[in-house]
Order: sequence, then C-alpha cells, then structure tokens
Amino acid sequence: MEKTAITTKDLCTGNRPEKQEAVITAKDLCIGYRSGKQEKRVHEHLSFRLFPGELTCLLGANGTGKSTLLRTLSASQPALSGELSVQGKPLSAYSEKERSRTIGIVLTDKTLAGGLTVYELVALGRQPHTGFFGKLNKADRVIIEDALEAVGISHKSQSYTAELSDGERQKVMIAKALVQECPLILLDEPTAFLDVVSRIEIMTLLHRLAIEQNKAILLSTHDIEQALVLADKLWLLSKENGLQCGVTEDLILSYRMDSLFSRNDIRFDYAHGVYYPTVNSQ
Repeated sequence: MEKTAITTKDLCTGNRPEKQEAVITAKDLCIGYRSGKQEKRVHEHLSFRLFPGELTCLLGANGTGKSTLLRTLSASQPALSGELSVQGKPLSAYSEKERSRTIGIVLTDKTLAGGLTVYELVALGRQPHTGFFGKLNKADRVIIEDALEAVGISHKSQSYTAELSDGERQKVMIAKALVQECPLILLDEPTAFLDVVSRIEIMTLLHRLAIEQNKAILLSTHDIEQALVLADKLWLLSKENGLQCGVTEDLILSYRMDSLFSRNDIRFDYAHGVYYPTVNSQ
C-alpha cells in the first residue's frame, strides 16, 4: 500500500466541503498546568476543529494528556496559551451559565445520585435553562421525555438510578447532557467498566445522536476497535507526535496509526485494522 502525503495540519484543520461552521476551534493551543509562576506544559501548538454531526474519538496511551485536553475544552482548567473558541466566541469569555448551555460533559465517575429516579436525574440537566429552583414547564418535560426516548431508557424513567446496570446508567448521563441542548458534548471514557455489549451500544448510540441531533461529540476511549468502526474522525494523541486528527480512513491510509504508541513491540495491522504485539525472533 502506497503511503499518502497528508500533513497533521491538513487533517486537523483542513477545509471542509460542507458549509458548516466549526463548533470549537483551537489555534496554537498549549495545555497543561500552572502553579504560581510555574508551568507544566503537557502539549503545545495544538490546532484543530470539531464540527456538528460528527463523532470524534480521542485515542492515546495512559498519561498522554487526554483528560487534560478534555478539561481544557470544557473550561474546567484554563489553557496556558493560544486561542480556543466555541461557536466563534473565546471560551474564556463564556459565563458559567453560557458554558452549561453550550458544552455538555459526561465523566467516567459513577454518579452518586442513586436515590434519584432516572427522570429526576435527567431533569437536572435542564437547570441551565430553568434556573436555580429548577421548575419545569411543559416544554422542559417534552425535552426530557425526548432525551429519554433518544437514548432508549424511557421504560426506566421511574426506576431509581441505583437499580440500573452500568450501561443503563451511562445512557441516563448521556440523556442528562442532551437536555442541556448543547451543540458540543464531551465524554471522558464513557465505555470504561462496561461489558462488550454495552460498549457497542453506547458507541453506536453516540454516533447516531451526533448525526440525528447534529451535535459535535468528542469522547476519549481505549476501545480502539469500536472507534475504528464508528468514529467519523479520530484524534491520535501521543507525547512524541502531539495531536494528529483526521477521518479514520485517511489516518490509516497515511500510516499514522503506528504513531499512537511509542513502544516498538506493538504494531498496527493495516490489513485487518487491529493492534497486535510483535515477536522478536531470536
């Protein structure tokens, strides 16, 4: 197979044929941590865009900065330098309420709201629109019911969260993000701790929601097999090569999958689309 010349910049920020504006745009972004006058830079010179209607999977080994990148995109921690904008407005200029109406977040941590029913937990996602007291009107209830239906959990609406399986609980948290009516949803390892059937269900659900609801969905995952099958775009993050973005097929055809892991004993099988260990002959 002949290698194609595709640059990292082309893949991350190249022109898009559809006339859609990016939901989030980064230019020369530096992410990391600041303590007093000291900075710990995790990654520098990151430039990328996320578009509505696409599921993007962020792949990388442990410790490469995936969670740091997601926290920066969600404004949980500030960028060290560079430009980061959401819908054409600097993320730093958003108020907390504006962010909660723009960015939905689903974390790996299991919710501690076991005493709430599924409906009550999902309804909490309407708080950015209903205010502190959370009084729901008829329109709010329609949005909640639609979200429950969209993730396939309506039949459990009156069940307590503590009674749900891990896969069902993750669907509820996705529904909670949906009722925020955000154009961007970020998920940190949403399939962690799930069995194989639940992992496939959640990944398939997110891909469908990105298309049907025209949302930009970015998730970090170690489930490479499902990412290769279902993701519209891949972000490959490594300490050695930074961030490489692109359509899955383009990254494979340009032989970029081998850059995901620094170890020489793990290689990507381009014929079958899987990683495998290499055996050194003695």
